[in-house]
Amino acid sequence: MITVDGLDGLLATARQPALPELCGLLQQVLASYGSAARLVQEQKLRRSRVRRLQFEVDGQPHSLIAKRFWPSRGLRERAALTRWMPAVGLGAHVPRLLGTAAENTGRLTWHVYEDAGDWTLDRGPFDPDRVREAVELIVQIHVRFAGHRLLGEIRTGGDRGAGFFGACVRDAANALRSLRAPAADLSAENLALLERLLSRLRALELEQSARAAELVEHGGVETFLHGDLWLGNVMVMPPNGSGDRPVVMIDWDHAGVGPVVYDLSTLLVRFKPDRRRWVLDLYRDAARREAGWELPDADRLNRLFETCEYARLANALIWAAIAAADSPSAGAFEELAEIERWFEKLQPVL
Repeated sequence: MITVDGLDGLLATARQPALPELCGLLQQVLASYGSAARLVQEQKLRRSRVRRLQFEVDGQPHSLIAKRFWPSRGLRERAALTRWMPAVGLGAHVPRLLGTAAENTGRLTWHVYEDAGDWTLDRGPFDPDRVREAVELIVQIHVRFAGHRLLGEIRTGGDRGAGFFGACVRDAANALRSLRAPAADLSAENLALLERLLSRLRALELEQSARAAELVEHGGVETFLHGDLWLGNVMVMPPNGSGDRPVVMIDWDHAGVGPVVYDLSTLLVRFKPDRRRWVLDLYRDAARREAGWELPDADRLNRLFETCEYARLANALIWAAIAAADSPSAGAFEELAEIERWFEKLQPVL
């Protein structure tokens, strides 16, 4: 087994769980690079559960990414990287997974990846060429998976179709109602917050049938969705020797099956409003060229995108309400208040 100096202090200040399992995995990975290593630096990336770990192995630098998952999310991520994307010839567009290690209780899993660098679309100035390359890949994913044999496998635990909106609204309402149970000791402010959120959800429940029908008829082809198309999850590298810009998409743990508008809405809202129609036209043109697909007009798309955004906000409410029930605190209710502010700020995408 390789000796790795400094590994005993890894993530110590962050109180991360399952460190012995992670350290064992890192030793296995680093052993493929050499015989002696030392930890040079660790860096938090966006979330506390993601770290960039820089090592020196036999005098050579090596950079790895370690990410912690809930088990179901970890399995979905692993399948996307090692099975689903390679199945349609797109395995080069996902990060290289070097290994996984599960906590012995089964509560969580660590993944270790080869570091692809800091080339996400949310870094640096707006670059039309980089955005064009990213949109071309998104269209390729959607087109190649349309009608694919693996959609049934992917859908298990990841259905983002017409029923997703209604299920999220119902589950969010149930979770919030549990917080106002007679035994709960809530301040007047927190109780009022719950009532406002429940009122929003009741209004959305009344619209469920109409929104679902519109998604089925106009939401676009059902296909494989990344499910979390933030600009920070799309990397577009500098041009290589042949002039191509390699594109890598990360964070596949929300991947699922649903209409193309679900991914499109997530992507478009991450751009400034005056750039969204241009990005949408890139997708329109590529989808028409590759598969003959036609998207609805802007008014229809705005309604479809709104349904997708409401579904995501309701889904966020589910987890925030569960966290508040499991561990009541000011912080837990502040997260619910933040989601209410997201509802209030929701504007037409186009």
